[in-house]
Amino acid sequence: MPAVHHKLLLEDALQDSPQTRSLLSVFEEDVGMLTDYTNQLLQSMQRVFGAQSEMGLATEQLSKQLLEYEKKNFALGKGDEEVITTLQNFAKTVGELNALHSELANQMADSMVFPLIQFREKDLTEISTLKEIFAIGTDEHEAAMVKYSRLPKKKENEKLKADLVKEVAYTRRKQHQASLQYYCALNALQYRKRVAMLEPMLGYTHAQISFFKKGFELVSKKMDSFLASVSNMTQSIQAQLDSEAEAMRVSHRELLSVEDTVYMPDKDTEPVNRTLIQKAGYLNIRNKTGLVTTAWDRLYFFTQGGNLMCQPRGAVAGGMVLDLDNSSVMAVDCEDRRYCFQITSPSGKTSMILQAESKKEYEEWICTVNNISRQIYLTDNPEAVAIRLNQTAIQAVTPITSFEKRQDGSPNPDRSAKPGGVHTTSSGSQKTGVAPEPEDLIAPGTPIQFDIMLPASEFQDQNRTGGRRTNPFGETEDDCSTETDDSLLQQVFAVRFLGSMAVRCGDNQEVIYEAMRQVLAARAIHNIFRTTEAHLMVTSSSLRLIDPQTQVTRLSFQLGEVCQFAAHQENGRLMGFVVEARDWSDGDEEGEPSFSAFVFESNTEGEKICYTINLAKEITEAKKDPEALAQLMKNMPLTNDGKFLLLEPETGDTTEGAGQEDLESEA
Repeated sequence: MPAVHHKLLLEDALQDSPQTRSLLSVFEEDVGMLTDYTNQLLQSMQRVFGAQSEMGLATEQLSKQLLEYEKKNFALGKGDEEVITTLQNFAKTVGELNALHSELANQMADSMVFPLIQFREKDLTEISTLKEIFAIGTDEHEAAMVKYSRLPKKKENEKLKADLVKEVAYTRRKQHQASLQYYCALNALQYRKRVAMLEPMLGYTHAQISFFKKGFELVSKKMDSFLASVSNMTQSIQAQLDSEAEAMRVSHRELLSVEDTVYMPDKDTEPVNRTLIQKAGYLNIRNKTGLVTTAWDRLYFFTQGGNLMCQPRGAVAGGMVLDLDNSSVMAVDCEDRRYCFQITSPSGKTSMILQAESKKEYEEWICTVNNISRQIYLTDNPEAVAIRLNQTAIQAVTPITSFEKRQDGSPNPDRSAKPGGVHTTSSGSQKTGVAPEPEDLIAPGTPIQFDIMLPASEFQDQNRTGGRRTNPFGETEDDCSTETDDSLLQQVFAVRFLGSMAVRCGDNQEVIYEAMRQVLAARAIHNIFRTTEAHLMVTSSSLRLIDPQTQVTRLSFQLGEVCQFAAHQENGRLMGFVVEARDWSDGDEEGEPSFSAFVFESNTEGEKICYTINLAKEITEAKKDPEALAQLMKNMPLTNDGKFLLLEPETGDTTEGAGQEDLESEA
């Protein structure tokens, strides 16, 4: 280490020459610069110490946070057991490293920060104090010399002179002592500053070396195999990520390479699937927000078993909206919107209007709800049943001449007999032996009427004269007036008119089944989902079809004109009847008979309607014989007003003796 070449000579302190003062100013300037540098260096070292202390606290927090991973119970955390074990090992290691960091912080405080603080507070502060004392001694000496210099030459006062001499000697000695201490401290500072600069860094380096040695021993001896296994695991995960990323890139390119029609809401290229028993997707639902105001909300709907479910966006699970068993679905016009359909509960009290975004979705939703309402999903093989019903519907609208001859001679081989499923009149004869062919029941190419305007026989030939006609505005002829006040039976059923068509005979129930098959098939093939709601009133003298909104009678038949009626043997909500009319256009006195079949879907069992019609016919026959009528009234329960009580009341299904208010509630 080179020696210090510059120092203040103590011999020159008493003389206090300008040269000595000039050299002293250099030392004082050096002390000022050293003080500023020492403060900056101490600030940097304190920052390092603070960072190391924070490092210890951070590693401690890190160790605790690694252990928290297991307690989070991530929803997608299945298969993270190996990761959890690895993180626990890392937490233990980080905890040990935290101890090393804390020890390093303590060593930095003792061997780096404290020596520099001691140098600043002891040495530099001492220099500053001695400088002040030296300045005071110099000022006092200068003042004493000024007084001594003013002694008069002519009149000397020995006492005053002696006092001033003593004062000058005292201040000079005091200045000499202060300067000697000040010069010694300045000379010593040239050595102490070198030690003060080197000692903190020496302590810092030793502390770091000790830290790294202990850390190396910890890592190399205890964690070599562990770190190797973790490295292999991360490489394996990275390989899986690269493979998955490549697969996603390929899938991404394929998904973006589709045509623009995929993004268009009403450009479906795939055909409509009419055999679905499950469906899911977004629909708009109509909600009533005020007395006359409505709002449409876009929600996600899906079917689950026999229920229609709805799941709002962001919800964890969906909730049931409507039970679809025995429900009805039909297309509706709503607020000038496209693709709207309405689902109605069996009781008719609950209904909702939904809107699909495309024609394909619109038709598939209607077909799906219709399939579920038939409870196809409860069968052993619901998909096969749905396909079979769809194929039967397609065959039903195929020209009759192209039908293959059925082996069993039945017009509908898919239909199985069901005991008690059909009620017929006592006068309607059933043919035995081989069942008739479809062309014997209904003429090929017979048009089907899907709205209530005229009887189907008149719809087939508008120019036919004679026979009874029904005014579409609800006005009827005298012989088709409402039931008399003394009617013993009055029963109302909520029904939906599916269709009517002319048939060739009225003495066989098979003609009703064949008409049902062709009407339903035609609706399915030609996408006709709209149905007409009506009330079917059965009295002891007639059948009346009443508009539930206007209470206008749309159709009316005398019981004598109803020659056949039956309920479907598989779908109990379907029923139909055949009406006979006479055509006198050929001049025949008796008139040529013509037959029309009407098909309905009811909210209740079709057998109940057939039972009511059969009872009405029995009452009509019994009216001819008072004794028979009395016996019938004795065997049947009666209401308080003397009318027949047919069945137990069912909400939304039947009404005994109902007036106009009851008819409106039936809707």
